[in-house]
Amino acid sequence: MTARPLMTTSPQPAPPAWLSFAPVIFVLLWSTGFIGARLTGPYAEPLSFLSIRFAIVATLLASAGFIMGARWPGRRMALHCMVAGALMHGGYLGFVFWSIWKGMPASLSALIVGLQPLVTALLAGLVLGERITTRHWLGLLVGLAGIAMVVWPKFTLTDAGITPITVGANILAMLSITLGSIYQKHFMSAIDLRTGNAWQFTGATIVTGIAALATENYLITWNGPVIFGMTWLVFVLSIGAISLLYLMIRHGEIARVTTLFYLVPGVTALIAWLMFGEALVPLQIAGMAVCAGAVMLATRRA
Repeated sequence: MTARPLMTTSPQPAPPAWLSFAPVIFVLLWSTGFIGARLTGPYAEPLSFLSIRFAIVATLLASAGFIMGARWPGRRMALHCMVAGALMHGGYLGFVFWSIWKGMPASLSALIVGLQPLVTALLAGLVLGERITTRHWLGLLVGLAGIAMVVWPKFTLTDAGITPITVGANILAMLSITLGSIYQKHFMSAIDLRTGNAWQFTGATIVTGIAALATENYLITWNGPVIFGMTWLVFVLSIGAISLLYLMIRHGEIARVTTLFYLVPGVTALIAWLMFGEALVPLQIAGMAVCAGAVMLATRRA
């Protein structure tokens, strides 16, 4: 006897042909997220910066939806979108940015958040009824080992920013994007990306805005790095990469899609080496290869 899934999803249309290139583009775009965090961190409070970023994205997407005559979701679906956005954007980025701002090393943050594919695979099997194969589980475990190899050279437990609060914040970030991805897959598989995402970023704006008002003072120095970082994060990450992620979630098993996150730390380290001259040691290069092999193992269909 097999267990029945707690939830079921509606049949999905065939994915467009160009979507086969989406994983490569997504990983490249998503990996550049550190640029904005690195540039803006010294000049902007994290939750204040994020709430303004999310508000700009929501306004742009809503405007595009009105101008292009996109179909808007109903009241209940709009609420679902706001919940998903609060989790995937507000919770995930809010906790990560805040913990790094408090001194958590980015390498340790990446390692904790790197648990996401494992947790997503488990919940996707329980909640969405997706079949997780032995090969997939093996790929997930190998990918986690690859992430550890990538971040290990920069890993230290002597950093003052490593506290139970910052570690807990990163765990909450990982859980937020995991639950948000599953919520997105189940409730919003057929919405228009422009209007649906407008509501999602509205939810993220509300969550981070309230948190910023409660804990920060909206202290932001609008200099060149902050303006460039805001522009990059709005258009490249929040609109470009997120749209690709949602399309991949819509047309594929969520456990396979989230395995792509294993590639992000390695690609990020490579970009940091190219742009900022950060050290890149052989162990990290080997870890990138291990992550790539893990993704191939986990996403390859029988």
